[in-house]
Amino acid sequence: MILADKIIENRKKNGWSQEELADKLGVSRQSVSKWEGAQAVPDMKKIIQMAEVFGVSTDYLLRDDIEKASAPDVPPVDNGLADEVRSVSMEEASAFLEHNMKASTTVSTGVMLCILSPVALMILGGLSSSGRISVSEDVAGMAGVVILLMIVAVAVGMFIITSLRGKGYEFLENTNIDTEYGVSGMAKERRASYAQTHSRLLVIGIMLCVMAAIPLLILLMMGYSNNSDLLPAVGVAVLLAMVAVGVKLIVLTCIRQDGYDKLLEEGDYTRLGKKAGRYDGIYWAVALAVYLGWSFYNMQWQTTWIVWPIAGVLYVAYHEIMKAVFRSRA
Repeated sequence: MILADKIIENRKKNGWSQEELADKLGVSRQSVSKWEGAQAVPDMKKIIQMAEVFGVSTDYLLRDDIEKASAPDVPPVDNGLADEVRSVSMEEASAFLEHNMKASTTVSTGVMLCILSPVALMILGGLSSSGRISVSEDVAGMAGVVILLMIVAVAVGMFIITSLRGKGYEFLENTNIDTEYGVSGMAKERRASYAQTHSRLLVIGIMLCVMAAIPLLILLMMGYSNNSDLLPAVGVAVLLAMVAVGVKLIVLTCIRQDGYDKLLEEGDYTRLGKKAGRYDGIYWAVALAVYLGWSFYNMQWQTTWIVWPIAGVLYVAYHEIMKAVFRSRA
């Protein structure tokens, strides 16, 4: 076993990402990546430091004929995952990435539908209150709620179908994995080729979300000047449409990026990150319960959509807090 493979093996055994190992050694993540890809060799000072960090001998690291550490290994970090290590073959990795591409489209579309679901309710309410349609506001509101629930039902169905199809790949998030020869290189190559697209979609999505309020402000001013109830409703609908498209792009590209991180056990999918993410389902279930409970309580569907962007922002803080908690326990 060559030095590059020993670095990967010991890093994963301790549940560290490349960034975390780099911090311990006082080098950049790119340096660790080059060592693991056999593109560069660390100097003797770093090898000695690495032996101390891993709890192994320098002979074990330097000699290819020594397959097992000649000194007791550092006990792996207690990350709450199964002790067994699941091997991932090239065929499994390729099948997972193909599934992940399809899942990203389905899930992001479902999220977009959830955000767009109140649009019909707002437009029908605006048309009714402005006298554009000969229907009472109560009837228009009921029709809008029916359409909203139908759209949400379709979105939930898309989430469930995607979840069922991905059952066979749940071990990537719940189990320590060890990729077979060539899998890491393939995943890194695909991630590198997707990096530019990921950045572009992320920027466009964020820009759409930031600029979404502009049409609303313009139509609000026009509505006040014309004493119209329809234009503000149209403005909110346009805002939701822009946010929906922006969030779809963000969710789509993040899911695809996460697929590569899962195989490489990097980003939020280090062995410690997997532990922190085990309660994500509960978090989003609570967010959905708050959204539906608040909406049905005051029937102000045109404003309760704000729950989702707030939940998205708070999720980042929640996930970092969970990682810090499990890191301190480890």
